[in-house]
Amino acid sequence: MYPLLFRTVLSRMDPESAHHAAMRVIRILGVPPFSWAARAVTRPAPELATTALGLRFDSSFGVAAGFDKDVKGAAGLYALGFGHVEVGTVTAIPQDGNPRPRLFRLIPDRAVVNRMGFNNHGAEAAAARLRTLRKRARRAVLGVNIGKSRVVDVADATADYVRSATLLAPLADYLVVNVSSPNTPGLRGLQAVETLRPLLEAVHEAAGATPLLVKIAPDLPDDEITAIAQLAVDAGLAGIIATNTTISREGLATDAATVAAAGDGGLSGAPLKARALEVLRLLRASVPAEFCVISVGGVETAADVQERVDAGADLVQGYTAFLYRGPLWARQINRGLRIAR
Repeated sequence: MYPLLFRTVLSRMDPESAHHAAMRVIRILGVPPFSWAARAVTRPAPELATTALGLRFDSSFGVAAGFDKDVKGAAGLYALGFGHVEVGTVTAIPQDGNPRPRLFRLIPDRAVVNRMGFNNHGAEAAAARLRTLRKRARRAVLGVNIGKSRVVDVADATADYVRSATLLAPLADYLVVNVSSPNTPGLRGLQAVETLRPLLEAVHEAAGATPLLVKIAPDLPDDEITAIAQLAVDAGLAGIIATNTTISREGLATDAATVAAAGDGGLSGAPLKARALEVLRLLRASVPAEFCVISVGGVETAADVQERVDAGADLVQGYTAFLYRGPLWARQINRGLRIAR
């Protein structure tokens, strides 16, 4: 039924409005008894359980940051069968993000362009919701993704990240430093090793015992990716997430006028698959076996997830295909993974 619903209704709606409508349903699914019923139908098979970051995951497949920026739908997402949920990106200071429209579908490519700009209600509001969420979805593994507040100068970014980490790390199963979104001015410049090192060291100290990861862009040259990987290992981080959205528009099937109309922003979805897999293999060859690598980008099917695991990913995340596959997407992937085993 979902493909028909998407073709006839959802694809004709403004993408951000459609997302908010979906989130209203997902939030309802996160409340008992609806959450119990949904999880009973979607729960991953016991043999899909895995360990990473010192944590047990019901499945290696989870939902990436960006879908639930304000910690409002995490319980419902868990109820839909995801092995973990990464919320955010959260900033220390509340912000509205970029002006609408800021989310665009490239349907022939099964892709999305977004320039949301870290729209969220801030770290204090996220912390309050996480405290409540811990009571509602006790078994859910929850990651928290943090970014730089737009009004904060790049030179003051470290203190801004530390503020978020101090508030959120005690409530997170793992914490992610996002320095790779293309939608906050100057943010990607923080990926330079000489800038990134003091930032990661300060956030690592603020995070305490909570595992800390860094999320990188797919557009970095290979030598910079390996340099960041070595830095993350040297700084005592628990892992790395690869990759964020891309600024590239190469090889798209969508007509050029539609792509141009979407404008600037990060591209996610199927076109990112090849590069995300390349970066995963590069990272796995560059870091110790115990260092966690989470792969995201262009993941849509159980075969895609299994390919990432076979290439060395400890965990796999998806987001964009949720728009095209519908609410039972995680269940479909977990069933496919079980059959493959």
